[in-house]
Amino acid sequence: MRLPGPVEVVRETAEAKRTGRYRRLDPRLIITTAQKLEQRIAERFPDSGLRGVAAELSVLSKDLAAAARALEAPIWWVRILIGLAILAGAAMFLFVGTIISFDRISTGAFDIVQGIEASINTILLAGLGFLALARSEERIKRTRVFADLHALRSLIHVIDMHQLTKDPAALSESFTPMPHSPVRITNRQDLARYLDYCSEMLSITGKLAALFAQSVNDGVVVGAVNDIEELGSNLSRKIWQKITMIEGSAAAPRHLAQPNAAGSP
Repeated sequence: MRLPGPVEVVRETAEAKRTGRYRRLDPRLIITTAQKLEQRIAERFPDSGLRGVAAELSVLSKDLAAAARALEAPIWWVRILIGLAILAGAAMFLFVGTIISFDRISTGAFDIVQGIEASINTILLAGLGFLALARSEERIKRTRVFADLHALRSLIHVIDMHQLTKDPAALSESFTPMPHSPVRITNRQDLARYLDYCSEMLSITGKLAALFAQSVNDGVVVGAVNDIEELGSNLSRKIWQKITMIEGSAAAPRHLAQPNAAGSP
């Protein structure tokens, strides 16, 4: 495979800066990463339940990417209804203003104060009503995001359930399984790869959640996305503690064997 030359690298970098390619998450690349991860798991663990979870993650990544892309477009029927409601309200105020006979209204100070107070209250209530209508599209999109994030949160817990029984203690020679113990992976390399795949899947779920924060500029949505990412990060941290234990147990025999090789007692 031919490596890109300096001129091609400069052109690619300039194109990336011009288009802002690295300033936004690309849903296509996330989907591709999920599909490749599914293939890798299928090659190494073809009969495991983790393969089914990876397949579900691949399908869910397509659905969530399409849902996030759809949220970027305005909901036109909601905006049309809001516009019609505002026009109807303005027309009603104009109509009421035309049928009121101001010649019959007393010009006393108390009556003037009451009229001003009533007008201010009406304007405030109308403004709050129009504001609630204007934010209806935001609430609809927020509801859709929460439904999609709920599915993503459930998948994160499913991934955690698959790594739950993958204990590095099973690699010890003194480990004795019980009759009701789950099936363990006794190969050190396979166990490390299994846990690494789980960590990669959790990382992909965080990127899928970030697509919604990228599509919807809403503080509540950003907070929900942060919660999903924090949940995945905490679970991934536990997985890497297991991987560290596996690597440490593999390096321990070699470390203990070095003094004997040097002639030490």
